[in-house]
Amino acid sequence: MNVSAALALQLGGLVEYEEALAIQRRIHSDVSSGARPNTLLLLEHPAVYTAGKRTLDAERPHNGAPVIDVDRGGKITWHGPGQLVGYPIVRLQNPHELVGFVREIEAGLINVCQDFGIKGQRIAGRSGVWVCDEQGERKIAAIGIRVASGTSMHGFALNVAPDLSAFSAIIPCGIADAQVTSMERELGRAITIEDVQPSVERHLFDALAKVSA
Repeated sequence: MNVSAALALQLGGLVEYEEALAIQRRIHSDVSSGARPNTLLLLEHPAVYTAGKRTLDAERPHNGAPVIDVDRGGKITWHGPGQLVGYPIVRLQNPHELVGFVREIEAGLINVCQDFGIKGQRIAGRSGVWVCDEQGERKIAAIGIRVASGTSMHGFALNVAPDLSAFSAIIPCGIADAQVTSMERELGRAITIEDVQPSVERHLFDALAKVSA
């Protein structure tokens, strides 16, 4: 674990979603009580669908795949190898200003995309990071957050080089009129989690420093 004055980094590798959720909850309890520093947990998951509290039945997989219902914001999404998932577990300066927290995470991920020559951006009324051009709107990073006891959990998923076909079985994040993309697809070349992780660490540390207590 690498530790800065304000934020600790914990790397998990490939971790089953429910195991990672249990780890999150333990860290959340420690961070909210002051027993450990704010922590950014970075990992990958084996393939899994997870549904936030606002997910509609029509948005769930139509192929019978199992879905884990979770207590984060947002709707349904997919996690899997090649996707870098980050769980910022931080005491927030203003825990009631969740939109501002999401905007800082978006800004960090936009900077990550920029490091690799990808123009990521926001779309009004839609969370996450998007690539927009003559080919349309394509989501490259999703965000779903929960705040309890003034401390955040859940987080973001950056599509580095996953199998995007898994998204075709759902309506990702409840948005039917847009596509999902990856850094690999936008670059037109191979890219790995190891290539991207240092940039994510740097920019997310900077973003979280602005909102954490």
